[in-house]
Amino acid sequence: MPTRTPAKPSRSPSAAAPQASAKGSRQRATPGARKGAAPATGSAAVGAKAVVRAPKKVKTPEPPKAPKAKLVRDSFTMPQADFALVAALKERALNFKRPTKKSELLRAGLQALAGLDDKALQAALDALTPLKPGRPKKGD
Repeated sequence: MPTRTPAKPSRSPSAAAPQASAKGSRQRATPGARKGAAPATGSAAVGAKAVVRAPKKVKTPEPPKAPKAKLVRDSFTMPQADFALVAALKERALNFKRPTKKSELLRAGLQALAGLDDKALQAALDALTPLKPGRPKKGD
């Protein structure tokens, strides 16, 4: 009759969890296990903590955003006196602590012109010195 070898002694419940061995070793994750959570050895593991989940946040619908205005880059020519006027207006804006860019001054000027009636707009345009079309020559 063959002799049986004695069975190995069972491990205690505290030693049931596998220990991390050498650096870089990986343990197989059970389905649904989260990173950092203790591995469970059954449906009711001894000493397992109950996971309390926070209620899901309900997303409130955001109001639709206004479409972004497309920017257009352009260049133009102006007399030196008008260019000096831009610098003077920028300086005036600094006096009331509002640093201003040249493009902001030009846009504000356009808004002011748009608010004029036809006769006032025509008078403002007629007061301008006419310029030759095209780029100025390098000597000018």
